[in-house]
This record gives sequence, C-alpha cells and structure tokens, in this order.
Amino acid sequence: MYSAVVVGAGVGGLSAAGALARAGWRVSLLERADRLRADPAALFLWPNALAALRSLGLGGGLGEISTELPPAGVRRPDGMWLSRASAGPQPVVVHAEDLHDALIAGLGSRIDIQTGVTVKSVHFRQGERPAVADTRGNSWDADLVIAADGAESIVRTRLAPQSLAVSSGYAAWRAVIPWYRAPRLPDDTVLAGETLGRGYRFQAASLGNRGSAGASSRGGIYWTATVAGAARPEPAATQLTLLRRWFAGWHAPISDLLAATEPDDLSQMDGRQLRPMPTEFAFPCGVGGFVLLGDAAHAMPHHLNQGAGLALEDAATLTAMVGPGGFGLEGAMANYSAQRRLRVTNVARQTQRVGAILAPRGALLTRARERAFGALAPRVLDRAAEAVADWSPPR
Repeated sequence: MYSAVVVGAGVGGLSAAGALARAGWRVSLLERADRLRADPAALFLWPNALAALRSLGLGGGLGEISTELPPAGVRRPDGMWLSRASAGPQPVVVHAEDLHDALIAGLGSRIDIQTGVTVKSVHFRQGERPAVADTRGNSWDADLVIAADGAESIVRTRLAPQSLAVSSGYAAWRAVIPWYRAPRLPDDTVLAGETLGRGYRFQAASLGNRGSAGASSRGGIYWTATVAGAARPEPAATQLTLLRRWFAGWHAPISDLLAATEPDDLSQMDGRQLRPMPTEFAFPCGVGGFVLLGDAAHAMPHHLNQGAGLALEDAATLTAMVGPGGFGLEGAMANYSAQRRLRVTNVARQTQRVGAILAPRGALLTRARERAFGALAPRVLDRAAEAVADWSPPR
C-alpha cells in the first residue's frame, strides 16, 4: 500500500487526498488553518474542471450545487456592449462552500487530517523517503508528498527556488450576497459576462434562483471586482467603501450589488503568479518523491478563472497516473510532470493573450483598447475559452 502526505487543504489538496484514499492509499492531509474551511465566495468552473471532477468520482450532485451561465460578452462601464460572446463553452458558477462540502464528503473516514500545521522544512535527499516537518518539530514521510500549499508554497521554495511568487499587478474582491439581502433586479438584467473600465473589471452571476431551492444550497448573487494595484491593508468596511467609490456610475446593477454587500461578505485576494514557472512539477526522491499541484505549481493571473480548474485537472491526472493500470510511482511522477507542464504552458499562453485585452490598465490606453476591441476581442476570447475547455482526463 502506497502512502501520501498532502500539504494544503484547498480545492486541489482535498481532491487529490480523497482520490488517493479511495484508491487504497494511506493519506495524511496537513492544513495550516485551525480547521478545514472554504472561502465564503464562489467559483467559476469551466467544462475542463467539470470533467476533472467527474474523473475523480465527484460528479454526482454537481447539478444540484451549480448554475450554468448564459453566453454574454464584455461591456463598458456605461453598459454598451464591446463584444458579444459566441455560443461556445460556458462555465458554471458554484458556491465555494458547496464545492468544499462535496470535496470533504469525498475524503472518506480513513484519512489522517492534521490542522494547525505550518510546514517549515522539506527533507529531500536522494535514496531517502520524502518528508516535511512543521514548526513544532513534527515530521511526516511518505512515498509521495503532494505540495498543494498555494502560490507561496514552502515545499516549492525548497524544490524549485528559482520560481518566485510575485504580484500580478492587481487585487481582486469577491462576495456572495444572500438572496434575503440581494437587490431585486429587472427580469431582463444580464448577470453574466464582464464589464471593463479604466483599471477596473467587474463580473456577476446568480447562484440559483431567488425564492426557490435553486441550483445552489447557498444561493444569492456572486460578484467579483478586479482593480489594478496591490491588495489593500484597510479593514473590510473601508475596502467596501473604496469599491463603491471606484465603481460609482457604472451600469446597473453594479452599484446596487455593492450597496447590498456587507463587510463580512467581502473576501480580498492579492493576485500572485510564479515567475518563472517551475521546469518540472515532480521531483523523485527515494522510491517516490514530491509533486507540485495547483497554485504551488503554476499560479498565474486569473483572467480565465482557471485556478480551481487547473488544480482539479492536476488531481485527476495524478490519480490516473498512479492508479491501477498506471505507471510505477517514478514513471507516474514523470508522466504527470510532462503532461501537466505542457497543458499549463498552453493555458498560461492563452491567459497572457486575454490579459493583454482584459487586464486592468491605465486611462491612456483604455480608448485604444476599446477601438480595437470589436474586431480583436471576440476571436481572442473564443480561442481562449476553447483552449481551456479542451481537456480530457488521461485514460
């Protein structure tokens, strides 16, 4: 029986830990927080993420917790459409806590879960089992150590020190307004697509339908706002005041959504990316070794909303590589690294292309962008959507 230590209990870590445990592995899951918890916001999941969830055996019930978004497009702050979306692949939106509950249920009862663990050192010596240790002197070794501890990964810092987490040049805020506080919107309101302004970007989507059980057990209206610059250090109430000021005068219902948001709804994310990306996602050690997963391997700007999707792909690919009929552990790691590096490089390329159009930028370039948008953006956005959606789990 193989053993694994998973560092980090985010979407990728939970998915990988549960899948390996269901395959008969002995798994320890280490989490820095005092308990396993989800961000109180929501996520956009594209078809590739849904395919990964089904491959991991977590597809059952997805329809009950997700809402499919209609084709929309991109608008200016005054509401004028810059481009309309094609009828290509579209994402679903799911409350992060609903997805978290599904991943927790998939862990089963045999996983050793350790919370309040801050990993500080990595044991990486050829011929010896891979291991990690925490700040209290506790250590864990296994055949496979999976680093799913985010962009600031301690494990990656030891294995690939040249890959640094740096600012993407933006900060993002997310919130879910529960239905009992959400503003009532006209029937013809489009809660899909996104709006671009001078250094700002806004997206919104419905989680289910008001007044019904809906598609999400935690229904409401989800919105996310992106602003050029670094994360804000002020209290949440002050951040919300700033957001209302920055987006004042934008088309309906943006001001109404911000007015209905309370400070406790708000979740801020400082955009981080890896420069350069690691050249390998697997590092042999002993009979097994270390693998990087999720943002620990390939944090990038979230212009395509692929953070969770790529982490789920990682978990599905790794599980397929080490599962019955797969490779030996060393071969599985090599194949995982090769497949994921190729896939992630392609998504990063598409992200860069979309970022050149969608990323927040200064006022001087906004008008030039809008003039070019009508001809250029639909083609770039459609190609990017097709590229990120065109993924199937390895067999």
